[in-house]
Amino acid sequence: MDDSSTSSSNPTGTARRRMRSGGVALGGMGLLAAALVACGSSSEPDKRCADRVTLEKLNTKECKSGGRGAYYYGGSVASNNRVGGGSFDKSAVTRGGIGGSHKSSSGG
Repeated sequence: MDDSSTSSSNPTGTARRRMRSGGVALGGMGLLAAALVACGSSSEPDKRCADRVTLEKLNTKECKSGGRGAYYYGGSVASNNRVGGGSFDKSAVTRGGIGGSHKSSSGG
C-alpha cells in the first residue's frame, strides 16, 4: 500500500510542477510582449535640433532660449551632419508602434 500511495502522489506532484513552470513561462512571455509594445508605441516622433536654412544638425542648446536652431522631427542625420526625411512641422510627421506606419514629409 505504501508503494501505491507513493506512486500516485508522484505523478500529481510532477503535474503541478509542470503547470507552475508553464505558468511562469507564459507570464514571462506576456511581460516581454508588454515591454516591447511600450517601447515602440510612442506617438512622439524623434526630434533633433537643426538649422532651418542649412539643415545642419546642431546641439540641443541651440533650440532653447532664442538659439539659432529649431526642432526637426522624424527623418535622420546623414554622414555630412545634415538632417533629412523629416520636417520642422511636428504635425507633418507621425510615428507608429510595432508594425505601425512611418509618415514623413520634408519641410522648410
